[in-house]
Amino acid sequence: MIFKLGVLILLFPLWKRVSGESETTKGPLRDMEFPILEGRPVVSPLHIYQFVPSNPTTKELRLSGEVNGIFEIASDGWLKLTGMLDREEKAQYRLQISAINGQGETVEGPYSIKIIVEDFNDNGPVFNQSEYSGIVRERSRPGKPFLYVYATDLDDPSTPNAKLFYSILQQIPDSHKKMLFSINNKTGAISLNVDGFNNLNPENQDKYELLVTVKDLEGLSENAFSSNTRVHITVKKNIWQSPNPVNVLENSTQLHPVNITKVTWNEPGVKYELLEIEKNIWHWPFSVDQDGNIYVTRPLDREEKDQYVFFAVVKDTFGNMLDVPIKIQVNVLDINDNPPVCEKALTLFEVQENEGLGSNIGTLHASDKDEEHTRNSLLSFRILDQNPKIPQNNLFIVDLYSGVFQLKIAGLQKKDAHQYNLTVEVSDDGSPTALQTICDLHIHVIDINNEIPIFEKADYGNLTLAEDTPVGTIILEIQANDGDEPFTGSSAIIYKVLQGDREGHFMIKTIPETNRGHLEIYQPLDFETFPAYDLMIQATNPEPLVKGVDYTTNSSTRVRIFVSNVNEGPVFNQSIYQAQFLENVPVGTKLMSITAYDPEGDEIRFELSDDKLNWLEIDSETGDIFSAAPLDREKQSTYEVRVHAFEKNAYHLSSSVSFQLYLMDVNDNPPRLAKDYSETFFCHPIAKRESILVEATDDDYARFGHNLKFELGENKNVKEDWELHSINGTFANLSMKHTNFEIQHYPVQMKIKERGKSPLLEANVTVLVHICVCTEARTCFYEVPTNKTYEIVLAVGILLGTLAFIGLILAVVFIRLNQKKKAEKKVDATYAKTPEEASQLRI
Repeated sequence: MIFKLGVLILLFPLWKRVSGESETTKGPLRDMEFPILEGRPVVSPLHIYQFVPSNPTTKELRLSGEVNGIFEIASDGWLKLTGMLDREEKAQYRLQISAINGQGETVEGPYSIKIIVEDFNDNGPVFNQSEYSGIVRERSRPGKPFLYVYATDLDDPSTPNAKLFYSILQQIPDSHKKMLFSINNKTGAISLNVDGFNNLNPENQDKYELLVTVKDLEGLSENAFSSNTRVHITVKKNIWQSPNPVNVLENSTQLHPVNITKVTWNEPGVKYELLEIEKNIWHWPFSVDQDGNIYVTRPLDREEKDQYVFFAVVKDTFGNMLDVPIKIQVNVLDINDNPPVCEKALTLFEVQENEGLGSNIGTLHASDKDEEHTRNSLLSFRILDQNPKIPQNNLFIVDLYSGVFQLKIAGLQKKDAHQYNLTVEVSDDGSPTALQTICDLHIHVIDINNEIPIFEKADYGNLTLAEDTPVGTIILEIQANDGDEPFTGSSAIIYKVLQGDREGHFMIKTIPETNRGHLEIYQPLDFETFPAYDLMIQATNPEPLVKGVDYTTNSSTRVRIFVSNVNEGPVFNQSIYQAQFLENVPVGTKLMSITAYDPEGDEIRFELSDDKLNWLEIDSETGDIFSAAPLDREKQSTYEVRVHAFEKNAYHLSSSVSFQLYLMDVNDNPPRLAKDYSETFFCHPIAKRESILVEATDDDYARFGHNLKFELGENKNVKEDWELHSINGTFANLSMKHTNFEIQHYPVQMKIKERGKSPLLEANVTVLVHICVCTEARTCFYEVPTNKTYEIVLAVGILLGTLAFIGLILAVVFIRLNQKKKAEKKVDATYAKTPEEASQLRI
């Protein structure tokens, strides 16, 4: 209690909210609630509230309820606290107040008064044990509690005063220089941390002591109260460990399930489960009982899966995992339960006739699904039968373990047998219980090239061809025959011209199905160059001939070809003509000489076509091409025409060729504005200095862009109103120098100059800027004159026009009146009584 009083002295300002000094501590009788800090008031008695009765007959105020000798009501209406409050003994008091008249009757009330005792941190936390003891297994799961410490605090649990914070102050011993244990600062749960999981070893250290502290105020204040306790921890060996790998024979005939291994947790009363790593295993073959015994539930097949890896899990009665899963490995051991398998249902080998003794023919491949590198998969080969047995049996031998076949005799002949069928036994492990299979093997005897092609004709005679016979025309069919096996490399025939065609005007194609040869024209014939050919043609095989056999004259033939003359058109010396000149070459410059000849030696004339711009002319006799007009690269940089050559005496015989003229640029175009700026305007009045992006271009060729310079003209007014800044060689920014512009047109003169090598050209251009009244859509409302003089002239013109129009109208009126007057006089003369009167009226 003395502790409480001392603390309350420090908190004296908190009492002001219920003391008589507050402006809100006086009022009529009504239901009220007062929060008051526990403990004895610093100023006693404590004035809580002054009640003022509203009934004038009130003689006294009466207090009833849980007064407990510490609450009273004074004659002036003050509710007072005269004793000490303790929230831990009583958290609230319920009182009633009534107004009593002189006859002892209640004239107001009773009203409820609730006194709520607010908590003050006047109680420190207290552990429920002075010391704790616990056991932990090595390699227990980090973060899983093995012991709880517990403390209580009598302060209000809904306030921070009773919010406790646990921590470990010290670990004894600290041989690893790191904390091995953790505590939950809210629940007091003690567990291993990661360092403890990795380092805790009962063989090295099996006893530890922790000094644990608890603080209230959630441990966040220096004024928090604290309490300490000691925790004694014993470390025991963890028997939750992976068993050794288990070996299980495949296809076991035992009655299943079969116990294969066991896992054990440190204490009884737990639940074991198996956790698969590989999913989608059909009919999972393992189970575990509640004693930790692991069973295989069906026979296993090594060829299906040779190893299973999964985990065992231990859980408490609530389903919480007690430790990390441990690995279980089951190896499936092989038995000889698979016969050998031939790689192919039918294996085919080839051997050439006349092969030597011991020649390697091929390897028969087979496999066994049993475990590799064991007797169960060691294969052996044996020939059971040979068909046919000519010229003798046992023509072939096979290596026992490799399956390599060789010839046992030399010189097989296709004429004896074109194929041998062998029955081969393949067995495994070489024991009496070995498993066998039969493989079928066919050996084809391949013909060798010991026959040469022989032509049906030794001479195909003479052929006469016109020199304009088209390329690709078949001019002759030839035939040679080969006695080797059809449709093989030994009997296939290749024809080639050995002699008489140095320039390669002919070629021979072979039809594979018949070995027939087609002699074709490969290049155009020319009577003037080669009027005759004497061709020597040879037939060969793509496969080489066997040793001792050579091609003879029977594999060759001859044919003579005579070319007849045809009157042909002119021939140009080039397939295309090209020339390159500057665009400013003088008119009449010779650009190219076109040359052609007539195979028959006739005279040639030249003409041009497609000269759409009439830039060129050609000398019809010599073929020289000249410029006939100024050339302009900017109009067309590549100019192409056709040149025609005609025979002078046979105009219908002609040929043509393309002439391409490439024009190189000459600086002959001054710069210019890239677009029309006549519609440029700004709205009056000018609110801020505006600007225009001016773009210029040059029609001459600019490989890397234009290199132009922008300057304002020499007009003084323009320079006072505008400024011009080049951005790059193409763009410049024209901007206002001020905003004091009138409604009119402003012509801005500027110069655009070329930069670079001479000659340099420049241009004077004008950008017309309109300053006008704008509509809401920001368009010019009307056109404005360019200056005041123009306005005066326009006004005078309008005035003179108006006067002229009025004068015209007056003249018309005057004439009409005069005509009317004459008509009236004429009528009057008609009615005159005497000739003199009529004559007078007509005047």
